[in-house]
This record gives sequence, C-alpha cells and structure tokens, in this order.
Amino acid sequence: MTAEGLIIILLIGAIAGWLAGVLIKGYGFGLVANIVIGIIGAFVGGYIFSALGISIAGGILGSIIVATIGAVVLLLIIGVIRKATR
Repeated sequence: MTAEGLIIILLIGAIAGWLAGVLIKGYGFGLVANIVIGIIGAFVGGYIFSALGISIAGGILGSIIVATIGAVVLLLIIGVIRKATR
C-alpha cells in the first residue's frame, strides 16, 4: 500500500466516523476512535451492501457513503452493547 492510499483510507475513515458520530448523537468517541470506527464501518458497510446486492457509485463519495452507513450500524451495535452491560 502506498502512502497516498493510506492517507485516503484514513481520510475516508475520519469523514465517515465523524458523520456517523453526528448522525448518531452521543456516540462519538473522539478523532482517533472515529477514524477507527469509520475504517471498520467501511468493511461493515461493504459487507452489508455486498450481501444485499446493492451497488453505490464508485469513487471517494461512494466510499464515504458506504463507510458512513457501516459506521452508523457499528455505532448502533456499540450503543446496544453499552446499554446491555449497564
């Protein structure tokens, strides 16, 4: 992986994590954790869209949309787990 590819992945993860934190208020975890949630969310979103047979436009915007949806799903799961352990 090139340095450029790594920077793009981190930027998409940061944007997706931030957007997910904004959409699901109260579940933001800070910049670094949001980047991690955004990157993991990209994998979750990719899996969900692939399993459903849905294809979103390619490019960075499509990647951000898929990663954001995956990060929202991930934050909702984290929220349910947090409430269950209280």
